[in-house]
Amino acid sequence: MVLSLTLLGTARGRAVFDPWRARARAGLSRLPRWQLQVLRYLAPPIGDFPDFLTPQEASQGVEAGIKAVLTTPRHRLRQELAILPGRPSWARPLADGQPEALTDLGRALRGYYHTAIAPHWPHMQALVDAERAVRARALLDHRSQGLLSTLGPTMRWKPPVLEVDYPRERDIHLEGRGLVLVPSAFCWRTPVTLIDPSLRPVLVYPLTLGPGWTGLTNTAGPRSLANILGPTRAACLRVIEDGCTTGELARRIGVAAPTASRHTTVLREAGLITSTRHGNTVLHTLTPLGTALLQTNPTP
Repeated sequence: MVLSLTLLGTARGRAVFDPWRARARAGLSRLPRWQLQVLRYLAPPIGDFPDFLTPQEASQGVEAGIKAVLTTPRHRLRQELAILPGRPSWARPLADGQPEALTDLGRALRGYYHTAIAPHWPHMQALVDAERAVRARALLDHRSQGLLSTLGPTMRWKPPVLEVDYPRERDIHLEGRGLVLVPSAFCWRTPVTLIDPSLRPVLVYPLTLGPGWTGLTNTAGPRSLANILGPTRAACLRVIEDGCTTGELARRIGVAAPTASRHTTVLREAGLITSTRHGNTVLHTLTPLGTALLQTNPTP
């Protein structure tokens, strides 16, 4: 989330990130302006951002990460916000750890996540899973030496030192604490790490991305979904995305009501939709699995 915020305000990696930027900006324009103001201040496009925005607890999910951000001790808030230049007057309550300011920050983080990150999460998760599989195989076959030697091109293993391309000269001594490697879709060109050397060492490095990594430029999406479900059931799933009755579904896809009912039965048994009876009608809506399938195979 934080690295994507830093990229949002720049033109870096246009071929890779511009489709994502266009969709994110359109969605973020509907959020309250003060939320965007807070986030842009905390994660500027150039320069450092506070370490408390990227807590270790975020590995357990976005809500766990946001909770950790909002429970940051007051002294740490003051210390880390001091790295940001030109603190505006409205940021003082946040630096003081005032509950209202922290609650507002939580709203801003959640709003940003659901708008700019969540729609692309299945694609990002697939990229990370593939990266983990590659690194895990290197680790199993050649131990840690093999894993570290395959992290290039911005990282070079020269035992006992891992040399990393970085904006400025810096040494990180592990001192037996280990190194957490975090592949990121929004890390651009060179790896990044935490500012505070007393925190657990973390190295965030770029995933290899192509122009269609978000799925927004995937013109094969509709056909891929039809190949899985069949063209009629794929159409049913897309119609049901907004919620509809069996009769409405039949009219919109151009089939008889009994045929539409058979399709909804198959989709329901596959866990893609849920059906609720209201009097003489049955309302169909997507399950989380059905929603994820549509998000992975987008179409206008």
